[in-house]
Amino acid sequence: MAEKEEDVKLIGSWASPFSRRVEMALKLKGVPYDYSDEDYLVTKSPLLLQLNPIYKKVPVFVHKGKVLLESHLILEYIDQTWTKNPIMPQDPYDKAMARFWAKFVDEQVTLIGLRSLIKSEEIDVAIKEAQELITYLEKEITGKMFFGGETIGFLDMVVGSMIPFCLVRGWEGMGIDMIPKEKFPELCRWIEEIKEIEIVRECIPNREKHIEHMMKIVGRIKAASKTA
Repeated sequence: MAEKEEDVKLIGSWASPFSRRVEMALKLKGVPYDYSDEDYLVTKSPLLLQLNPIYKKVPVFVHKGKVLLESHLILEYIDQTWTKNPIMPQDPYDKAMARFWAKFVDEQVTLIGLRSLIKSEEIDVAIKEAQELITYLEKEITGKMFFGGETIGFLDMVVGSMIPFCLVRGWEGMGIDMIPKEKFPELCRWIEEIKEIEIVRECIPNREKHIEHMMKIVGRIKAASKTA
């Protein structure tokens, strides 16, 4: 276990996949940290605005007074600073591909996934688009225990925090079974595997509370699009 003098602080949000994945990494590494929860979609604290004046979002990671933003960068920093239980692949090609798929999930899958929640008048098209993207992840996990290989790693934290423990909650609230077992058997198997890992379980938001939260976000986005 790391010593208290590591002086690690994390500003996050209970419902944010971006800060939840950072918590997973810290827990896996055994790094103690001070946590501050922000309801930044409602109001932004002076501390958040001070430490992240550019994006005004979580997560904000502070180590010995040095501030880091962006979850992918934070995860890599954590992995390089605390080398126990590595989460990034050691092979240069595998490391590059992990970054590629992480970017794919946070940009492409998230964008199309949110569209499927918002464009109710085009729901069938949106579902098809989202499932086409998810198919790439089904192929990527086939033949592996985890995306990181035999143990949970960087990409598992990114995919897990964003898809089963965030977007899926929104789809459930809409009555959409986006990842049916018969269509995505390997991805569903992987989801069950990571749910059994203690450091992941500790970072999964409460299902009912999270579904309600996702529905509020969808409502806000829809309302904003009507007034735009």
